[in-house]
Amino acid sequence: MLGTDGPHPLGSLRAGLVLTAFMALTLPLMPVQALLLRLSTRAARRLPHWYHRQVCRLLAVRLSVEGRVATDRPVLIVANHTSWLDIPVLSAVAPLSFIAKAEVGRWPFIKWLARLQRTVFIDRTRRAAVGDTTSEMAQRLAMGEALVLFAEGTSSDGNRVLPFMSALLGAVWAPRAEHGPAAATAVQTLAIVYARLHGLPLARADRPLVGWYGDMQFGRHAWALLRAGPLDVRIRIGEPEPIDRLGDRKRLSQRSEAAVRADVVRGLRGLPPDHPVELAHSAGQKPRLEPAVAQKPSRTWT
Repeated sequence: MLGTDGPHPLGSLRAGLVLTAFMALTLPLMPVQALLLRLSTRAARRLPHWYHRQVCRLLAVRLSVEGRVATDRPVLIVANHTSWLDIPVLSAVAPLSFIAKAEVGRWPFIKWLARLQRTVFIDRTRRAAVGDTTSEMAQRLAMGEALVLFAEGTSSDGNRVLPFMSALLGAVWAPRAEHGPAAATAVQTLAIVYARLHGLPLARADRPLVGWYGDMQFGRHAWALLRAGPLDVRIRIGEPEPIDRLGDRKRLSQRSEAAVRADVVRGLRGLPPDHPVELAHSAGQKPRLEPAVAQKPSRTWT
């Protein structure tokens, strides 16, 4: 194993240096971003993108990206979710904000970083709060922003994609009648796969090193990951589709889940984006092949 059973002998030194560099980068930029949020929305969107690219360099996370996030329209990005590391990784791809569960807004230190990146918090336990959240989402989309929704509703081990929760996607439809510009929103799917550690394929047994799920403690998991070493990540972004062409939230959930699931399988197997993939199927349904989707050439960031 490459993970916690066989760490690099200098892993603790590496982790300490990375953590020190992270704090030296982060703490001075926090008041700068707070000021930008007051003065300039455009700059406040772009600084987190630049910042997270530096964080990925500190962590030795290397990104291979196929496709691009649309910049000419508001975008809802529907993605799978593996780890807390998804946040800096996806933020390094493009200027993005996230839709997160309300609990994140109460985590020590993390809550400040999330708010500085203009995270939209959703409290699924309170109906009144959901209404406020959908209104905020609509306003942000009407401003032409890109929002990321982890449609599984939780994180997984990275070996699979959990069923998408159509109720989460329903928030996109709820405010459309009230906020007309949200109808111009496009939907893009995004699949993120943690593929290699130290240049070697990340085996199933090593997935808990990256995947953060269940009752894993954040501090212990983050420290182990900082010790681990260079990590290669594959990201595949689908073409934008106008939301009005996708029917209702259930159809959007089904189509997005199928596309993300197929791209995760391709990413895990190292297959090209146009390779047909047989998807896992629910009881009573026949397996199906996901049709090929044309993607733009990949680009690698180190």
